[in-house]
Parts: sequence; structure tokens; C-alpha cells
Amino acid sequence: MFLTSSPLLAIFGLGAPELIIIMVILLLLFGGAKLPALAKGLGQSIKEFKNAAKEEPKEEKKSDTPAKPGNN
Repeated sequence: MFLTSSPLLAIFGLGAPELIIIMVILLLLFGGAKLPALAKGLGQSIKEFKNAAKEEPKEEKKSDTPAKPGNN
């Protein structure tokens, strides 16, 4: 039985040859200079998503003063 180090890769059934092909395609599409910036942006967006998922939803602050009855 073949086990991968990442459960996510095991779900998609990706092995080393498939990952190499994907990396070559990305290199051809974006070029060597853009890949680090692309990876950095992807990492920052994942980090921001995880932080947003951990935060508790903030409740809206209710106003202490009641609305005036004549302003409909």
C-alpha cells in the first residue's frame, strides 16, 4: 500500500510524477520570476482565511438611544 506524507494528496491520488508535471506546467505558465510572488500571495491568503475562521463573529453594537418616533 502506498502512503503519502500528506492526507490531502492521498485524497486526490497525487504522487510524485503528477506533482512534477503540475510544477512544470506552472513554471511554463507563470515563469520563474512570478512563482515566488504567486506562492507568497497564496500563503498569505490561506493564513488570512485561517485567522478569519478562528475569530468569533462580532455582534453588532446596538444603539442606547431609541429612535425618534417622528422620523419615519
